[in-house]
Formats: sequence, structure tokens, C-alpha cells
Amino acid sequence: MKRSASVRDFVLVAFAFLVAMAGTTLPTPLYPLYEAEFGFSGLTVTVIFATYGVGVIAGLVLFGNLSDRIGRKPVLLAGLAFGALSAVCFLLAEGLAPILAGRFLSGLSAGLFTGTATAALLDLAPNGDQGRASLVATVVNMGGLGLGPPLAGIVSELLPDPLRLVFLIHIVLLAVSALGVWSVREPGEAGGRFSIRPQALEVPAGVRATFVRAATASFAGFAVLGLFTAISPAFLGQVLGVSNGAAIGGVVLLAFSGSIAGQLTRRAIPDAFALAGGCIVLIAGVAVLSTALLAEILALVVLAALVCGFGQGLGFAASLGMVASAAPEEQRAAVTSSLFVVAYVALSIPVVGIGVLAQATDLVEAGTVFCGFVALLSGAAAASLVFGRSRGSAAPANR
Repeated sequence: MKRSASVRDFVLVAFAFLVAMAGTTLPTPLYPLYEAEFGFSGLTVTVIFATYGVGVIAGLVLFGNLSDRIGRKPVLLAGLAFGALSAVCFLLAEGLAPILAGRFLSGLSAGLFTGTATAALLDLAPNGDQGRASLVATVVNMGGLGLGPPLAGIVSELLPDPLRLVFLIHIVLLAVSALGVWSVREPGEAGGRFSIRPQALEVPAGVRATFVRAATASFAGFAVLGLFTAISPAFLGQVLGVSNGAAIGGVVLLAFSGSIAGQLTRRAIPDAFALAGGCIVLIAGVAVLSTALLAEILALVVLAALVCGFGQGLGFAASLGMVASAAPEEQRAAVTSSLFVVAYVALSIPVVGIGVLAQATDLVEAGTVFCGFVALLSGAAAASLVFGRSRGSAAPANR
């Protein structure tokens, strides 16, 4: 009976994780509709997207270790509540301010949920199999991010009121998830007092060389995910004439599916080799994407989404493994949190740069410059890894 209850609790938390993360990417295929409805510019859309990253970083820094003190359930429920408040902002939106508030709240939800839900799944691992629980957490996290855009795209194409109905559906799913989380046993240590203790962002001197390589690769990979999540709707619509929301969502889903595949592949490869391989694949992916932009070929955009996603997933999983292995145990959480902050800065800031450049030139030129930037970063990370190993400072780290 105990085993059955553990499986049930595990599934309920995983479902809530999936729903929460899907909510953070729901607006992606709707951005062209917001531009038409409210007269937003492409630059405004990138700022809206970047606001999400600010919310994630705030959630990670301010509340990243809260569940260790007050328990997993209260933090998970708070994350679902922020997700619901975000959806309400979109339901009531009549201009820019509510949408910005909604994206920030969505980021807070993700910042609260990502670490806490992963920890809860490890705590609730059936038969104590934390390796499988970690795998489920990875798939659910990235899968949720990937499922949000096609869900919103399908609803916007087939059902009325495309800018609001999908958020009403999401509120219902969040309510169901909250009931499920409420019913599970507390997987962590409960009873501590609530207090805001900002998570220290630390990189000890002995870890810095490894961290710089990992952070450079992670920055490049997450910048590409930001491109597909924020900019691909505009490019597909304005350049390729693809305005179908489901098709736009499908391209984003492919990028996140590729990321899942890359993260799963990394489990069979030593981290140093996986990081270098991820960078090389990412360079190949942005080369395909640049060609797709210049030649205006949809099939190449689809291929680029898969290849870039795979490179990002392989490289980031390896980055986490290398940083976690190199960091002292008592500082491991702080160092990995620092890497996540770098990743979410990368998810936000570069897309604003693309928006600014696109205003001055056009989407194709801005996207091509961006691809070159990502290739340079990825090449630098791979080269520094090879150079470091040749000097004996970066021995391959296994998981």
C-alpha cells in the first residue's frame, strides 16, 4: 500500500510540474495576435518575453531554497497560484501592462516550481529510484515547456476568443493540479518558518574555470531556445507566411523535444565530451537556421529546431554535471543556482537584442547576426574545454 501511495503522489507532482511549465510558454504562438490586437512592435514582444526571464531569476534567487525550510507542498502550491494569477492577467489584458505582469508572474511560478518540483520528485521516487525520478523531472520540465505552444496554437485555430480561452483552460488545469498536490504526503521537511533568504550565487575559485566553460555553453544554448520561443512566430509569419498557431507551436515543440533527446543522450557520455559535442551540434544547428533564414525555407527551420534543441540539451545537461562534480558539496546548490541564473539571463537578454536589431534592419539580418553570435560562443566554450584538457585542467567528469 505504501508503494502504491508513493507512485500516486509521484504522478500527481509530475502532472502539476507539466501543467505549470506548459503555462509559461502558452503565449508563444499568440504573439502575432497580440501585435495585431494591441499594435505591439516586434521589440515590444521581445521585452514581454524577457520579462518572463526576470521573473524566473527573481524566483530562483529569492525562493530557490524555501522548500528546504517550509516543505515542498506549500512552495508547489504557491507556484501554481502564481501561474493562475498570470493567467488571470492575460484574461483581463487590454494593453501592455497586464501582459508584462502576467509574464513576470509566470516567471515567478517557473522559478518556484522548477527546483522544488524536481526535489519533490526525487523525494517521492518509487522504490527509491532517484535516477529514474531525475529522468522524469527532465522530461516533464522540458516537455511541459514544449507542449504549451502547440496547445495554445491549436486552441487559437479551432476555438473562439484565442487570446483568452487558452488561459481559462490553463486555470482549470492548475486547479486540478493544486488539488492533486494538496492530497500528496509532504515529501520534504515541513514546519520551518517562512522567510525570504536570497539564494547566494557563488562560484569558488577552484570551480571558476569549469564554470566559465559551462556558463558560456549554457548561455549559447538558452539564447537559442529564447530565439525559438520569442522570435520564431514573427519570422514564420512575416517571412515565410506561416500564420497557423498550431504550426508555430509545433516548431517550438520540436526545439524542446530535441532538448529532451539531448539531455537523455548525455547520460551515456562523459560530461566533458558531451559539452564539447553539444557545442558542435549547436554550431551546426545555427548554421542550418541561418541558411533557413536567408533562403526562407520552412523545412530547414524545422530541422534547425531539432538540431539546436539537441545541442542545447546535450550541452546544458553536461554543464550541470561538470559544475556539480567540480563544486564542493557544501556549495553545490549555490554554484548550480548561479548556472541557472546565467541560463535564464541568456533566455531573456539576447532576444531583446534581436528585437532592437530587427527594428534597425530586418528579422532575417537580425537572426543571421544572432546565429553568428551563438556559433562564436559555442566555439569558444568547446575550444576552451579542449585547451583546458590539454593542460590537464579539465579532466572528463562523469555524472
